[in-house]
Amino acid sequence: MKAKPSDSIELEFFRQMLTSIPEEMGAVLRKTAFSPNIKERRDYSCALYDGRGETLAMGDHMPVHLGAMPASVAHAISGAPLGPGDVVVLNDPFRGGTHLPDITAVSGVYLGRERPAFYVATRAHHSDVGGMSPGSMPLAREIYQEGLRLPPVRLVRGGQVDDEMLSLILANVRTPEEREGDLRAQLAAMARGEARLRELTGRYGLERVERLAVALTDYSERMMRAALGSVPRGRYEFDDVLDDDGVGGGEVQIRVAVTIEGDWAEIDFTGSSGQREGPVNANLAVATSAVFYVFRCLLREEVPATGGLLRPLRIIAPEGSVVNARPPAAMAAGNVETSQRITDVLLGALAQAIPERIPAASSGTMSNVSLGGWDERRGRRFAWYETIAGGMGASAAHAGQSAVHTHMTNSWNTPVEAFEHDYPLRVRQYRVRRGSGGEGRHAGGDGLVREFEFLAGAEVTLLADRRLTAPFGLEGGGAGRRGRAIHTRGGERREVPGKCTVRVEAGDGLVIETPGGGGFGLK
Repeated sequence: MKAKPSDSIELEFFRQMLTSIPEEMGAVLRKTAFSPNIKERRDYSCALYDGRGETLAMGDHMPVHLGAMPASVAHAISGAPLGPGDVVVLNDPFRGGTHLPDITAVSGVYLGRERPAFYVATRAHHSDVGGMSPGSMPLAREIYQEGLRLPPVRLVRGGQVDDEMLSLILANVRTPEEREGDLRAQLAAMARGEARLRELTGRYGLERVERLAVALTDYSERMMRAALGSVPRGRYEFDDVLDDDGVGGGEVQIRVAVTIEGDWAEIDFTGSSGQREGPVNANLAVATSAVFYVFRCLLREEVPATGGLLRPLRIIAPEGSVVNARPPAAMAAGNVETSQRITDVLLGALAQAIPERIPAASSGTMSNVSLGGWDERRGRRFAWYETIAGGMGASAAHAGQSAVHTHMTNSWNTPVEAFEHDYPLRVRQYRVRRGSGGEGRHAGGDGLVREFEFLAGAEVTLLADRRLTAPFGLEGGGAGRRGRAIHTRGGERREVPGKCTVRVEAGDGLVIETPGGGGFGLK
């Protein structure tokens, strides 16, 4: 069913009403969560889906979550059929998840039919889901070491929380009280989403809402086809690397060939490295998410972020490669690091076709820090996770922004006050890393410096990149400075690898310097 031209005003009103629902779900999740990772860093995403599981609307949340969530919704629908009042949770990367800390919850919205008319879903990064190191972002060699792995299972049955399933989850994490609080916050957000959908269909009627939903996804498809039509036809190739796989393997190559043929495109990752022993492996959902993000950025207008945007895009990601790994590959960094490099190569390829519209490389890493230990002050275990911002790449129009999360992450930072209140650490400095952006007619944005002092012993895991290779510039612009990390003890300082585990003592320090973005054009 296609929307008529005279329906355009009605369609825009409907789009705004629909988008407000996942935004409100996000507000509920943020305000009711226990962990700073969700309530302060906003490491969560919410979205709505039609009765077939196709995306209808998403909040302005995390790109790496949102583009991958439809795969989780599909597995939730097929793996554990949802009855009225049921909520399925899952985090398995081989069933549409991203990495194990990201737990997705899915429920159906029944409106007088035998099958759900809509689905609502939330995804939130939990600061610990077990595994071999606190924070559940370890330098693992197989997924079994990374934490509790959930296929689609019912956490709520007929409106009642399954206490046995909840107990099973909480028995496998280091911070059970916080995990329960965050899971219940996800359930509250989904209840709000269902309530708002019931209000919407009660006001306008289910058939009218479904007709507008079809029109909205078709409109998104048309806009993507129009955007592709503005890109010169051709085949554009680019490749870049991750520094290493974290467990002794060398460079990891990500290669793409983007073919533009009028109103459709093929994105082929053939030639990328095979899956690796370390945790840098991504699944097809993450690769799809990066493609969704980059091609959505080509749209010059504000276009509904529906499943229609993907219809003109054909993605080829060879099974068994680092962008479409098979079990039991370790996956923790695929979601956070490999997704960033996939984005870099996609932008690098498109820069050959439309250089005036594509920025130089941004920091290219989420600079992940996870840690945990025993807090003597409070007599309890703690686990913490954060991504640290870097520099944005410059473009033909503007210099890059400094000290921002870019591309596949859209999180905030943990405020110093919240961080020091909740954990036995101090922040000694938190500032812009001046001069780290690449030179050019437009300079790349600068990265950050964040220095921690530990007040208790802890195990720290770093998962970062752009330590050996720098974020590239475009059109003659210079590369951004590479990142680094320094562990301090007494008067001694030693640089540590981007991917490593460090055991620290009370009084130790850790300095994280994140990469700057690439510059654009000759200076």
